[in-house]
Amino acid sequence: MTATAPTAPVPPPAAAGTAGKTRPVTVRRRWTEHGLLFTGPFLLLYALFLVWPLLLGLKMSLGDDNIAGTGGDFVGLDNYAEALRDPAVWSSLWHTVWFTLLSTAPLVLTGLVMALLAHHLRVLQWLWRLSWFAPFLLPSGVVGLLWLWMIYPSDFGLADLLLKSAGLNPGIGWLTDTRYAMLSIVLTTVWWTVGFNFLLYLAALQAIPRHLYEAAELDGAGAWQRLRHITLPMLARTTGVVVVLQLLASLKVFDQIYIMTSGGPDESTRPILQYVYDAGFTGYRIGYASAVSYVFFALIVIVSLIHLRMTRRSREEAAK
Repeated sequence: MTATAPTAPVPPPAAAGTAGKTRPVTVRRRWTEHGLLFTGPFLLLYALFLVWPLLLGLKMSLGDDNIAGTGGDFVGLDNYAEALRDPAVWSSLWHTVWFTLLSTAPLVLTGLVMALLAHHLRVLQWLWRLSWFAPFLLPSGVVGLLWLWMIYPSDFGLADLLLKSAGLNPGIGWLTDTRYAMLSIVLTTVWWTVGFNFLLYLAALQAIPRHLYEAAELDGAGAWQRLRHITLPMLARTTGVVVVLQLLASLKVFDQIYIMTSGGPDESTRPILQYVYDAGFTGYRIGYASAVSYVFFALIVIVSLIHLRMTRRSREEAAK
């Protein structure tokens, strides 16, 4: 009689399927645990310094809080209704929009031109890059005082000296005339912040494949044709990023205006953020200032959504 070797029991199909899924689930759980471990400190600081101030500011905007710590009674939407009726709010908001319209195009175009020059220059290229980006590293206080005391003073400022050397009348109130005050601040802002846009464009130019230009040269394309049909289309995404960042930065203008003109002359340059500052820290109405700031925040969100929708639609049309 021949003995038969015992056979190992075969696990049921359900058990085999469960065993096959155990490892991916375990690995996924481990990644989740480690991800929370590493992102936990950031989420805590984000909630502490951004989410909580936003919620606290919203609560304050619904009351009559003041900087002295008294008051604090709930007034509902009265602050918002007052802000929408306040002509000073709309005046300062228009100054902010006007500054944004005046500064965005020069900052984008100047940054692009500077990047093109720095990218094609072969002599002391590092010096050009450093000199054009260096002003962006200066604090706003240094920039404001520099232009206030060295560039724009009447008779002995650099701006008037340049006008005299050109045979023009130097008697211009750069910061004291309502016709020139905002333009003077825009000029200062362009000199100060264009280095950031220049850096973004320069990085994008260096990422364009060289063989595209070589193929265009072999086909007989000139410098202008290469710029129009290769460089500018390849920089389209960077231009979109630069425009959005510049719009947001210009809408938040405060420092240089407060230092150079304090919103004058005749409040012709006062932006919305300075009005919020004046209402909260000069008028001692923290609740009302919070309501004004949230009105401004809502307008920025609306503009951002409109821009996002227009950008998405243009991309969809380009993809067709």
